[in-house]
Amino acid sequence: MSAPDVAQAFYEVLRARGVNRIFGNPGSNELTMLKHLPDDIEYVLALQEGAAVAMADGYAQASGSLGVVNLHSSSGTGNAMGNLTNSAAAHAPVLVIAGQQSRRYVPLNAMLTNVDATRLADPLVKWSAEPLRPEDVPAVVSQAALLAMSAPTGPTYVSIPLDDWARPADEQVSAGLPARSVAATPVLSEASIDEIVAELDAASSPVLVLGPGVDTEAGWAATRALSERRGLPVWVAPSPSRAPFATRHPHFRGILPTGLGAVAELLSEHDVVLTLGAAVFRYHQFVEGAPLRPGTRLIGVTSDPGEAARAAAGAIHVGDPVDAAARLAARVRESDGPADGAFVPDAAPPTVGGRHSAQAILDAVDRAKPADAVVVLEWTSADALWARFTFDRAQSYYFPANGGLGWGLPAAIGVQLADPSRPVVALIGDGAMQYTPAALWTAARYGIPVTFVIPQNEEYGALQRFSRIMDVPDGGYLDLPGLDPCAVARGYGVDAHRLDSLDDLEEFVRGAATATGPRLAVVPQLSQR
Repeated sequence: MSAPDVAQAFYEVLRARGVNRIFGNPGSNELTMLKHLPDDIEYVLALQEGAAVAMADGYAQASGSLGVVNLHSSSGTGNAMGNLTNSAAAHAPVLVIAGQQSRRYVPLNAMLTNVDATRLADPLVKWSAEPLRPEDVPAVVSQAALLAMSAPTGPTYVSIPLDDWARPADEQVSAGLPARSVAATPVLSEASIDEIVAELDAASSPVLVLGPGVDTEAGWAATRALSERRGLPVWVAPSPSRAPFATRHPHFRGILPTGLGAVAELLSEHDVVLTLGAAVFRYHQFVEGAPLRPGTRLIGVTSDPGEAARAAAGAIHVGDPVDAAARLAARVRESDGPADGAFVPDAAPPTVGGRHSAQAILDAVDRAKPADAVVVLEWTSADALWARFTFDRAQSYYFPANGGLGWGLPAAIGVQLADPSRPVVALIGDGAMQYTPAALWTAARYGIPVTFVIPQNEEYGALQRFSRIMDVPDGGYLDLPGLDPCAVARGYGVDAHRLDSLDDLEEFVRGAATATGPRLAVVPQLSQR
């Protein structure tokens, strides 16, 4: 039997990591990779590289497996960088494969050379490489895949010359790559657990703050047990990209604000703050003040040493926050909880002139969404609005972790592909939709049954809100008149409708449970002015 070529060994490495789908937008440098694409690995075509990254990101987060994305050299990588910021912030295990020019042409800086490829994606990836020899491709890809899936998970980047794929692989090295594994999920020492237990047991008014790192089924069970045993009220850390706790649980209190001083004020009634799976903290709006008030002590657990080192306050332990939550729940002293009282949002403002408030639109979607639905959100004022949703199971909510627009629409497609058993409802602002609208073509092309809801207020609503905070005059540069999201969607082959009433919106969202292809509705929304 002849030795395998690089392409065969490469795809065998992907199979060993459970990969059966690659998202991408190829160019000439990548055609030699596609020439060898096997029948058991599907190539999902996106029409723009940022959309491809977001699809792979959503797929990786929702499935817990490796997301693979294929980009075209430096130009394609550049187009993808905006959404790669979201992938990095979300710790999404995404392997980026970019094409490089022919090895002979790289020193000549020929057209489409991936210049300084190993530095191109910094600082948004955990590791990047370009193989020194064609024979090294499988080993380099194996290393990148294992690093992407090792805690703290995150994107990695490999640049591969176009003439490497048909070369013979290093048979002795390649043969052992599929069997390789890395167990890289650090856990807290017993001494750290003892320290945290002692702090919680001695506290008179402790509180629990949760982040994306505990949004798994095991994480939900462990944090709920901890909250109920020790009687801890629960907040979600600022700028959440996931929903890590049941929003109608009697201990749930809502989302912490995004301003430094505002967080300190809200937590000032507590003597001990325990954070699990959260960066401390992802601030956004500038509010004067110290990170914590005197008398408040913060203890945290995160799997990311970088997050631990960046924390503005507290004693942060590096380890698996889900494992820590389960061990703490079994050992802390039992205590009466806070007064029961599930979080109840304020009443939604009324409809004015046929346009609905964001709160009313969210309430209508929440009433109508199927019980097992997943919500993907990229829309104005997400921090203040998402708690209006009823979430009672893990992995039910996704938001761009770094706030970069253009992620939500394609990410919803990846989330739906990751778990076809759960309907996906994506709420995308009419401005945010314009960043990656071509992703609708992918949904139509592959029959991916995402239900898109586009609230249309004809402005960049989030910026209108910040303009008021920052005393920026209204110059009309944040207005978006003349957009027709329905026409855009139909142009890409997606069934689209304008729905003027909330009753019609509810009926549309209920249809997500039986959808067989992508569908989109536009709903008139009140201005943020």
